[in-house]
Amino acid sequence: MDWDDLRYVLALHREKTLSDAAATLGVSRSTVGRRLKEAEERLGVRLFDRTEEGFAATAAGDELAETAARLEAEIHMTEGRLLGRDAELRGRLRVSTVDFLFAGFPEVFSSFIRRYPGVEVTLGVTNVQVSLLRREADVALRLENNPAEGLVGRRVGRLQFEAYAARSLVERVGHGAPLADFPWLHSDERSDGRWLDNWLARNAPGARVSLRSDDFAVRRRALSAGIGVTFLACFEGDADPGLVRVGARLSEEARDLWVLTLPELRNNSRIRAFMDHVHEAFKPHQRALEGGSFSSPLRT
Repeated sequence: MDWDDLRYVLALHREKTLSDAAATLGVSRSTVGRRLKEAEERLGVRLFDRTEEGFAATAAGDELAETAARLEAEIHMTEGRLLGRDAELRGRLRVSTVDFLFAGFPEVFSSFIRRYPGVEVTLGVTNVQVSLLRREADVALRLENNPAEGLVGRRVGRLQFEAYAARSLVERVGHGAPLADFPWLHSDERSDGRWLDNWLARNAPGARVSLRSDDFAVRRRALSAGIGVTFLACFEGDADPGLVRVGARLSEEARDLWVLTLPELRNNSRIRAFMDHVHEAFKPHQRALEGGSFSSPLRT
């Protein structure tokens, strides 16, 4: 078997379904199925059992996936060491972050691009956490109080979250009204929204949920439209003149903001320059991140 065969086995072992493995590999679902069938025929052994829940690895599949994972790790470590030898600030840099963070502080990124025009930045903006260990990105801006083992980086701030409502909604419900009198926005039943259920039960018992959606962008638009209340990072909520705080800080959900990479990449010139730049660029915004006075470019 060649490495390409092992990639398909490893992806299916991790993702459990043809569709998810195909999405990870950037190929079609039928391609994953065909490659698996070819690998099993060449080896003369069944690698996965097909079940209602997805693909369950056999003993042979587990052994082959374990070997593939070790090879993948060695390839990525070697690639990282080679990248670390770059002496010039030129070439590609893959950065992962979340959409609302980029929207709130685009100057952090644009100032880096102006400062280092030879670096070609690819920005992945998603709420799904990418894997640095699998080299899905070179560096990531993440909201984590305890970064995963095997990563290195710098803490650049701490985000606080509060409940916000449209001014029009506050006028309808009444200034100073109890939290339970407001309608709330919530994730749908397919998402894990138990933390908000528990919070509402403690702090706004009997509150009505006016709209559910699995898409944060939809809930954000619903917030601005006055359909209900939801939690936002303070820097985002304070940036919108049409929103006001309703007096509920989610202190237990405060998150540290980290810029992270792999140990073998930290001496790469592009990655080191980006991490240093981000650390310095966020210094003027600490009070905004923590819910104090706001100075984000969103105001201008």
